[in-house]
Amino acid sequence: MRTFRLACLATAMLAAAPLTARAEMRAEVLHWWTSGGESAAVKVFADAFTEAGGTWVDSAIAGGQAARTAGINRIVGGNPPTAMQFNTGKQFDELVANGLLADLDAVAAEGKWQDVLPPALTEAITRDGKVYAIPVNIHGINWLWYNKKLFEEHGIAEPTSWADVAAAGEKLKAAGLIGLAQGGQPWQERSLFNAMLVGDGGTDLYYRIYRDGDQEAVRSDGFRKVAELFKQLQGLTDAGSPGRNWNDATAMVLTSKAGMQVIGDWAKGEFTAAGQVADQDYGCAIVGQGGYLMGGDVFVFPVVDGASSANETQATLAEVMFAPETQIAFNTIKGSVPSRLDVDVSGMDACAQKGAAALKDPARQVPTTDFLISPDLSGALDDVITQFWNNQGMTTDQFVEQFIGAMQAAG
Repeated sequence: MRTFRLACLATAMLAAAPLTARAEMRAEVLHWWTSGGESAAVKVFADAFTEAGGTWVDSAIAGGQAARTAGINRIVGGNPPTAMQFNTGKQFDELVANGLLADLDAVAAEGKWQDVLPPALTEAITRDGKVYAIPVNIHGINWLWYNKKLFEEHGIAEPTSWADVAAAGEKLKAAGLIGLAQGGQPWQERSLFNAMLVGDGGTDLYYRIYRDGDQEAVRSDGFRKVAELFKQLQGLTDAGSPGRNWNDATAMVLTSKAGMQVIGDWAKGEFTAAGQVADQDYGCAIVGQGGYLMGGDVFVFPVVDGASSANETQATLAEVMFAPETQIAFNTIKGSVPSRLDVDVSGMDACAQKGAAALKDPARQVPTTDFLISPDLSGALDDVITQFWNNQGMTTDQFVEQFIGAMQAAG
């Protein structure tokens, strides 16, 4: 993410870059959606843009970090895509600061985005009073997915606390199954930890740490309790967990090799692609005190020909992506819920309806850490969390002090 320190020198290069023929409305869209469910979802956008008279050029790069780095390098190098994916939050701040993104003010005003988005999303896409990104979905990060057949066979009720999750996992493990299917990448371990922090520690503790930077909150009994239970869940995973991709962990649940997975609702796209039905083949729950950790995806639009506002092709693409019918169709496949709260979700699956219902309550709209902390701090905390997860000899005291050390270093 720091590859464009000299990005301010790139504006002249961008002005000299060859233009996409606007009459053709040719849009190259760079994203990282490459799994089966993700590919089916992004095709909704491609088809909708084609129907609007455009030509979609798909530029998919596996892995969020790899895709972001490639896209940023292209923007700085004067060969930007028409649109580029980021996670909702602060990841594109430096692009905005260096004048490399076109604003979407006109499109947002015409579409009345502010009237239909959760306030946290409006804030997340706005810099210095201008809109620079289109939110295409809201992903619930803290979902527990479980295999209903295995739960019924072993007499396990849907967990309502993280202690329940641990107990369910131990019961499955005793039966020779994998209690928790966990992908072995730092961002997945961070997602699990933050799900537990919100669920058992509560939203107040979560905000004190990530929004307010309160280091004493990290030393609290509530934080330590979450850390110890987090370490307990590590014992429910299998030896193949390190390095595993999230969708491979999902496959373990849907094939009855493992009982549970904690991951964002993009996992639902994999269940759907496998022909499984929510509340029939698999269950879903927001465990604990009810905060719905909102993440998601946005698309930004690099400056073309020196224009500070989106050109015709970019504006059309943004309008298509935000249209109610597109939002429903895309999110039905992707597993997320629409970013706009004014659409009818009654035709979506049971888990999507649970998520949409939670988002109707402003008190449950809890932004993920991507909204609240810098990418640098996020990366530093990822290192601490993954070390604690994978190092059996690391104590809770050491984890607490290293977590605070990362906050101090990035502060």
